[in-house]
Amino acid sequence: MAAHALAYFTVNLLVVALWYFTGAPFFWPMFPIFGWGIGLAFHAWDVLSPAPGPHQIEAEMERLRRTQR
Repeated sequence: MAAHALAYFTVNLLVVALWYFTGAPFFWPMFPIFGWGIGLAFHAWDVLSPAPGPHQIEAEMERLRRTQR
């Protein structure tokens, strides 16, 4: 997770620097920043969300057993 965040900030810093030094009037780096940011947010959610406990797993298994009868 930390490596992905570091890559995100490093690459986007370079993209913003490229925009700045080329003098483009429109702030086009917002598109990769927001697009990649959404992906990074979902990745963080997946990594940081707690795993299901044994009770949740057993409840889901029971639910699936009932639907297959």
